[in-house]
Amino acid sequence: PTAIAAGRRLADRIFGGPEFAQAKISYENVPTVVFSHPPIGTVGLTEQQAIEKYGEDNLKIYRSKFANLEYGIWDADPDDKPKTSMKLICAGKEEQVVGLHVIGQGSDEMLQGFAVAVKMGATKADLDSCIAIHPTASEEFVTMFPWGLGPQVSGAKVSPLNGAAPQEPKSLGPPKTPVEDH
Repeated sequence: PTAIAAGRRLADRIFGGPEFAQAKISYENVPTVVFSHPPIGTVGLTEQQAIEKYGEDNLKIYRSKFANLEYGIWDADPDDKPKTSMKLICAGKEEQVVGLHVIGQGSDEMLQGFAVAVKMGATKADLDSCIAIHPTASEEFVTMFPWGLGPQVSGAKVSPLNGAAPQEPKSLGPPKTPVEDH
């Protein structure tokens, strides 16, 4: 919650020593959930805010609407099953994700991880590079059509694209070579 984050930064500034003297909370890209039925989750800019900030010609909007997989086994007409709607708002040629919005079952639980990605400057290609967890509603954000056709640009400091090795903590030095048993 925002109040806890603000309180932690205040405690850091007061008690954390000189390296925390400038600690403060970022109020940008704060994930928000409305615990309604169905729940609604949002992080980043709305489509209108993105148009005002970047211009319509500099945006690419991805949308998806589907019957949530949780309802897949229901013996009902697909039109009668509750729907999940998702929207990705991407800006610039690199398609940086500047807004991510969802309404539907599980929206409240899936938003936190995507909020981290938005705060870190993830691109559509970064989301496309993630292997989906199936069957979940959140997999739609990482498989959203058209998949893999955008610019292959990462917002990450170390690109996860094209099977790149995971980032190792820099403070630990190079990984140790495994010792063979004799």
